[in-house]
Amino acid sequence: MIRKQTKKIMVRHVPIGGGSPIPVQTMTNTHTEDVDATLEQIRRMEIAGADIVRLAVPHEAAASALPAIRRGTELPLVADIHFDYRLALAAVEAGFDKIRINPGNIGDPARVRLVADACRDHGIPIRIGVNSGSVEKGLLQKYGLCPRALCESALGHVRLLEDCGFDSICISVKASDPAMMVETNRLLSQSCDYPLHLGVTEAGTRERGILKSAAGIGSLLLDGIGDTIRISLTEDPVEEVRAGTELLRALGLKKGVQFISCPSCGRTEYDLFGVAREVENRLRDKPWDITVAVMGCVVNGPGEASHADYGIAGGKDEGLLFRKGKALYRVSADKLADALVELIESEQKV
Repeated sequence: MIRKQTKKIMVRHVPIGGGSPIPVQTMTNTHTEDVDATLEQIRRMEIAGADIVRLAVPHEAAASALPAIRRGTELPLVADIHFDYRLALAAVEAGFDKIRINPGNIGDPARVRLVADACRDHGIPIRIGVNSGSVEKGLLQKYGLCPRALCESALGHVRLLEDCGFDSICISVKASDPAMMVETNRLLSQSCDYPLHLGVTEAGTRERGILKSAAGIGSLLLDGIGDTIRISLTEDPVEEVRAGTELLRALGLKKGVQFISCPSCGRTEYDLFGVAREVENRLRDKPWDITVAVMGCVVNGPGEASHADYGIAGGKDEGLLFRKGKALYRVSADKLADALVELIESEQKV
């Protein structure tokens, strides 16, 4: 796919925009002032593959914990601030790597300039975040709640920063309705060259949230729109990271193990579901750029999965291992998962 070339910004060592790889983001749900709990969660996020982590900074107690959190991890950190410009300045001084704040919400233009100047002096970008619940009343009265209102709200905040001579900006406009989120970001992409952070807000619990997010985020990424993503779930944030990573892999935008497997049918005579889950769980975090297939039967398994690098096709008592559609050897059905994983690990040089 052809991606739109946007302005590149740097969040610590991670580039966003300009055709860079798409980072996966998430957000802690600990109380930020609990430094130990917050760092423990950030470590789990990093192990799962998070590229950037955002933390809520709603008050002074949270802000006072930021220096210790910054010292405790090398992962790029974003301070999420809504109204108090002093909290943004504290996050800058603590060494955070990006500030999420809407300039129009912090009052006096002099305060906006203070934040913009501090971020410029420290080489820190600002993320503008608008959602369907934060659109200004004037825009709602003019347009109603619609993509145009969301787009104009975001661009209004952008102009406040541009008036301060600041343009290291990332824009995030989200809605709980995937169709509205998609149309809004299409409008934004036509209106500016700033990198866009994609997400469906308040998407829901794990299953529904992943489906809604994949529909919205995936549609835009296939259009070449979007420079960084977060899948927002009512779930452990680590699951957000895994879901975001899998979405990018499914679209060919991130390297890693791709899995394909049969939906099963009446020809299946072994524990297809259990074997597929076991193989995926054991290989999901490996960095190898390969495709692995778990097929339901030997009738058409190797043929349908001939593009896979490795695969198995099971039968009643035994199954077939294959590579690139070519049969290798048979093993008993209860050892299929072990045999497949061991073959891959031996050839991928674990």
